[in-house]
Amino acid sequence: MNSGSRPAAPLLPSFAARPQGGGPAPCDERAVFTAVVYALTSGCTWRHLPPTFATSPATAHRRFTVWTEAGLWRRSHRAVLDELGARGEVDWTSAIIDAASVRTKRGGSPTGPKPVDHGKKGSKPHVLSEAQNIPVVVTMSGTNIHDSLAIKPLIHGIPAVRSRRGPRRRRPVKLRADKAYISTKHLAWLRKRGLVARIARPGIESGERLGRHRWKIERSIARLFGYRRLTARYERKGWHSLAFLSLTAALNC
Repeated sequence: MNSGSRPAAPLLPSFAARPQGGGPAPCDERAVFTAVVYALTSGCTWRHLPPTFATSPATAHRRFTVWTEAGLWRRSHRAVLDELGARGEVDWTSAIIDAASVRTKRGGSPTGPKPVDHGKKGSKPHVLSEAQNIPVVVTMSGTNIHDSLAIKPLIHGIPAVRSRRGPRRRRPVKLRADKAYISTKHLAWLRKRGLVARIARPGIESGERLGRHRWKIERSIARLFGYRRLTARYERKGWHSLAFLSLTAALNC
């Protein structure tokens, strides 16, 4: 876990104590970062953080909130993508998208009633990976939002990633997805952006060919949900849930 804090260290917001006093005391940022990763990995609540981290649960939660507001997790994710891109390890031959639903324990947003679970509320993380299952973009919606509506936010969210040679790149050659993402409007939109859509059409094409690539995004999502904080959503604030999702994507990269 400590190794994960090194790439993030230059991105951490600087701490400045208040001249008049009364502000939070400076803390060991490496210990706090490791505590956040532990909470993400183990799924424990903030108050149940082990005392071995040399930081209080209140400090860890407060600093997590400050870092989230500063956009640390998304910037960390993009920084790691840049490192991979500079080494030529980002495969732009295709992008693959998919989603998975999680139960919401404490409400909040974005949530919505899950049609296949007696209307119980849940959230739906959406993931766009490159051809070798490296997560490039993550976002979140309520479970009542149709999967196809995530295509545009995911495509727009692809960052300009460094390349081993030449300019930064942010456009894959193909976009692969299952039948849930088929839409005449979205197919036309993808063509307009120069993307080749590989989406099986219901009743016309079999999903078997897509299955040769689909396992990659399924493995990427499985790795994300290997972090127990994501298997069920306890955060009321949607931006906290998205923060944990972005941190997980960075760690997986």
